[in-house]
Amino acid sequence: MSEVVLVRHGQANSAATTEEDYDRLSDLGHQQAKWLGAWMKDHEQPFDLAMSGSLLRQKQTLANMGFTDTDIDPRLNEIAYYDLSAEMKSVFGLEQLSPDDFVTHFPKTLQAWKNKDIKGHETWEEFNTRVADVMDIARQPGKRVLCVTSGGVIAAIVSQLLDLPIPKFAQIATPIMNTSVHRILVTDHGPMLATFNSAPHLDVADRTYAKTVY
Repeated sequence: MSEVVLVRHGQANSAATTEEDYDRLSDLGHQQAKWLGAWMKDHEQPFDLAMSGSLLRQKQTLANMGFTDTDIDPRLNEIAYYDLSAEMKSVFGLEQLSPDDFVTHFPKTLQAWKNKDIKGHETWEEFNTRVADVMDIARQPGKRVLCVTSGGVIAAIVSQLLDLPIPKFAQIATPIMNTSVHRILVTDHGPMLATFNSAPHLDVADRTYAKTVY
């Protein structure tokens, strides 16, 4: 049996309004990743492979966790949500005015993207295909693989495993915490979701403030 451990990146620049501005860890994001790395050192068996997407916040998270011999795979990169949001505003006049609007804005954006009513740098189908492809590589027989990625990718992987529609995809994505841990066991009967949105490195009284989703 093999295991894929997915980790969302640490808190990024929450005040950003563009993809480029968002793509860097905050001071708390760096600390969250360091805490997770220390917890994994004490509680995890060694990984056969550690990898991340090519986004800066993903690579910074993996580095802060203490991993140096790593692979970079852009297929673990996040949905370009700021770009899609700009399309939603341009085409429909609909914009996300605050982080609290995400829970309603996100599923509408995904559905419009899937329907090809808005365009991104990739299609909905291309996004889901690349996520499935990188998971096929990560699920190496008898291996433990660590993948540092983003919330949209994690939600897509879970949705593919459980065959969830877009509204459920959005519900999966909304509560995913920064530096949360998600485990997929690959058995003879196929991949199975074993852990979702765990944050053991933050489960102490003086770190509850660090349980962030944006």
